[in-house]
Amino acid sequence: MSTVSAYAATSPTDPLSRTTITRRDPGPHDVAFDIAFAGVCHSDIHTVKAEWGAPQYPLVPGHEIAGVVTAVGSEVTKYKVGDRVGVGCFVDSCRECPSCLAGHEQYCTGGGMVGTYAGVGRDGQLTQGGYSGAIVVDENYVLRIPDEIPLDAAAPLLCAGVTTYSPLRHWNVGPGKRIAVVGLGGLGHMAVKLGTAMGAEVTVLSQSLKKMEDGLRLGAQHYYATSDPDTFKKLRGGFDVILNTVSASLDLGAYLNLLTLDGTLVELGMPESALAVPPGPLVRMRRSVSGSLIGGIAETQEMLDFCAEHGVRPEIEVIEPDYINTAYERVLASDVRYRFVIDTESLRQS
Repeated sequence: MSTVSAYAATSPTDPLSRTTITRRDPGPHDVAFDIAFAGVCHSDIHTVKAEWGAPQYPLVPGHEIAGVVTAVGSEVTKYKVGDRVGVGCFVDSCRECPSCLAGHEQYCTGGGMVGTYAGVGRDGQLTQGGYSGAIVVDENYVLRIPDEIPLDAAAPLLCAGVTTYSPLRHWNVGPGKRIAVVGLGGLGHMAVKLGTAMGAEVTVLSQSLKKMEDGLRLGAQHYYATSDPDTFKKLRGGFDVILNTVSASLDLGAYLNLLTLDGTLVELGMPESALAVPPGPLVRMRRSVSGSLIGGIAETQEMLDFCAEHGVRPEIEVIEPDYINTAYERVLASDVRYRFVIDTESLRQS
């Protein structure tokens, strides 16, 4: 066992504070690596504040993790010391169910995926995440970060990147497809960049036009305010796919009417209250409402390689660990463009 510094939540209301946690010694199939950067995901805040159920405290969040390998187990074949690697939202799964065997570990039906934090590993211990100096993970759940992607930019790709890449790929987004992205935040800005890189015609639907300049700079061809009722009249039937990246209660009927025949609205956000789905807009144009959860290991690697090839990078603001609590406040105030990334160097120092 080794001891590393970390920032942990001790309750739903207290600020995160510096502490130490233990990491297991690398087993035969484990990869140990120093964490260089860790992204701040809104999911971290939901979990810390017990908005998705009561976690066990103390809890170290962080599932957008990038760093450099320091040790590998005796039977590891995929990585070596010095490799640039990352870990996303999960660190294990049953490995035997149809979903796992198909490379969709995020949909594991054999007990569910083991979250990078707030999960229970095979050793029975609570998993602790990336707001820390180092981590040890089974090689099958580690990603290779291409040399073309800086480690600070790579971190958010491991959640925000694959969360938007996966549905774009699944619904065959590419040239000739018209997509709408609801919300221009951590997820939304990645959806715009990835959809544009795939050759689609991308429109941003945001509550106001205050981020319009950003949206167009990031690659969107069109930008509309959903607070304007004319938007829903003008765009009716105009999209093949809509990615809803916001965790807010929306009038789904209004958005479903923006889809063309056989169009799909994909829910990526996780609002606290249920969304009402009116049958009329569905049956009239054979539309669908679906959802998508992050991506499997193979698809996440595919996404990283795609981003390296096409020059896709998240927009980030790098912060020190002692800024985490302020960063949380700013995320909740929508005051980030578009992802905080923690430089964990100070957590690697004793």
